Amino acid sequence: MNTSELVLPNHLSRRAAIYVRQSTPQQVLTNQESLRLQYALTQRARDLGWPDASIDVIDTDLGRSGATTEGRVGFQELVSQVALGQIGILIAYDATRLARNCSHWYQLLDLCGRASCLIADRDGVYDPASVNGRLLLGLKGQISELELHTIRARLAAGILNKAKRGDLSVMLPTGLERTDLGEVIKTPDREVQDRLTLIFLAMLEQRTAPKVLRVLKGRNLRIPRRDRYGEIQWREPTTTQIVDVLRNPAYAGAFAYGRTRIRYENGVATKRRDVTAAHQWKVFLKDRYPAYVSWENFEKIGAMLRDNYSEYRKRSSRGVPRDGKILLQGIAYCGHCGRKMTVQYKGKPCYTCMQRASTAGDPICQVVWGDAVDAQVLDCFFQALSMADIDLSNRPLVEADSRREEFLRGQRQQIERLRHAARLVERQYRHSDPENRLVTGELERRWETALRELRHAEEALEVQQQKQEDWTIPSELLEMFKQIGPRLPELWQEPLLSWSQKKSLLRSLIEKVVLKRNNDQVGIRVVWRGGDVTEVTIPTTVGRFEQLSNFEEIRQIIVTMARQGKTDKQIATSLTQSGHRSPRSHVVLPSTVTRLRKLNGIFHQEKLCQPHIVPGYLRPYQLAQRLKIRPHWIYDRIRNGTIKMKKHATYKAYLFPDTPQTIRKLELFLAGKVDSISF
Repeated sequence: MNTSELVLPNHLSRRAAIYVRQSTPQQVLTNQESLRLQYALTQRARDLGWPDASIDVIDTDLGRSGATTEGRVGFQELVSQVALGQIGILIAYDATRLARNCSHWYQLLDLCGRASCLIADRDGVYDPASVNGRLLLGLKGQISELELHTIRARLAAGILNKAKRGDLSVMLPTGLERTDLGEVIKTPDREVQDRLTLIFLAMLEQRTAPKVLRVLKGRNLRIPRRDRYGEIQWREPTTTQIVDVLRNPAYAGAFAYGRTRIRYENGVATKRRDVTAAHQWKVFLKDRYPAYVSWENFEKIGAMLRDNYSEYRKRSSRGVPRDGKILLQGIAYCGHCGRKMTVQYKGKPCYTCMQRASTAGDPICQVVWGDAVDAQVLDCFFQALSMADIDLSNRPLVEADSRREEFLRGQRQQIERLRHAARLVERQYRHSDPENRLVTGELERRWETALRELRHAEEALEVQQQKQEDWTIPSELLEMFKQIGPRLPELWQEPLLSWSQKKSLLRSLIEKVVLKRNNDQVGIRVVWRGGDVTEVTIPTTVGRFEQLSNFEEIRQIIVTMARQGKTDKQIATSLTQSGHRSPRSHVVLPSTVTRLRKLNGIFHQEKLCQPHIVPGYLRPYQLAQRLKIRPHWIYDRIRNGTIKMKKHATYKAYLFPDTPQTIRKLELFLAGKVDSISF
């Protein structure tokens, strides 16, 4: 029977929809009473006048959160039926079952009001098209969203408070385990412990994650990782896996919580952002776990990873030193706008500040040629290093030898593990039923695979052991190191260091270099690691003579000396000795003097041009015109010796006698009747 005056015949002519939802699969299994109450709403539909044949139960969203409509197929189907006018009443246990988000809730109210669809819960029946019904339903929707935020805030506060005490049980990385008593210990497997320690030692030595990857792959070493069931699996290393290990503070013995920030959109976590700085983490407690690396080395490795990340536009970090002859890659900054300068190797190597040009279409800020700048910065570096005390202790060599033994021990441990795995598979194969070929065939394949991996590991270890690496410094190199200060420029030219190693050596003392170009001069500001600054100015080439800062002075000197009868070569030599130069050279060229002298209306007869027409002779181009051939054909035969002749002693040019015999000889030669001719 109908118990509400809002239910009209046009509502009863359509269907009634019962919407059933639980937020999580765990609630579906445990909160059975709430589920029964929601399914019992079918009796509410009967009481309102709908027959059983017109009642639909939509329960496809069990285990789905109401904070969003994404993934809620049942809710989307319900909305489509309401929009098509097929639903007369929508029944849910309360507003929280339909939506936990006000934006979705009010969209549903607008749709129901337009389609004349009623909404009912356990308290009553509401008409979304009326003012009172919309007011009550709006309040229920706001309370539903507030309840969700209150629950989430209460849970987050409890978790954070537990984390501040260090009692929160978070997922531990590979190499750390939690006992039944809650104590965190290292994994008992010594190979796992040594391999993780080896990754940190290799990073301190190689300084980049890709180089650590190459070292591990070069020695055929795998790294431990957990599978979905928490079991340790040995897998081929990747750069991402290595970086994950290097950035996890748990390996440094620290408990960290809140290393990421989650942004919610419409009640759903849509973006996760890493917060790398330790002081920005919500909870940070040292000495909570057994450490694989000290906290000082962990911070040093983190600084290496951040510095190696070349994100020019956002972070302007220095980036890892790479191969290439430009020495200031990653540490050169523009003195005009302060942005990082990029390097270009197309044509002549140079430093370019073009960020505004590429992003905003502005002109290029400045372009500085790299050779002169690198030479000057290198000279400053040599001067600074010559005053430093060079440590020739043997400790770095001993550490390198120790790291090599760590790698060899890791390979031996891997062979021991593979040998144990092969013996285990062998025992399984021998204890299997020979008549069951499906089982024995699979066990035989596993045994062969285990033996193959063992053989490869043993061969890799044998190759590494055969390498006789001598860690002592050669006597001639030791002598050079003893005189490293004054002889460092000479050592720099030796093929001992790669370009990336030279750049790393520069970065050990230089923090950054600021370049500022003003026409024909470049100001160089070297900022050292300790904070000291060295400023120098060097000349640079320009495109035109007028761009030189002392252009007027040079022009006046050229005019004065030219009127005194000095030759262009004498004027150029005098200007060079006075410290002047041409636009694209470090000296003043006679051609530059000639051009400026002629521009000022001063002409000298220093060298008479040879006449084009010599009486009694034909030049090659004149002869080519008569024979109707190209002059290049004649010059080519003179060079290959088929036309034998020498340049004229006076005119210093190839001259043919202007006689009929000359024309006849060349015609025969052209016709191929003679192999060579001479004049």
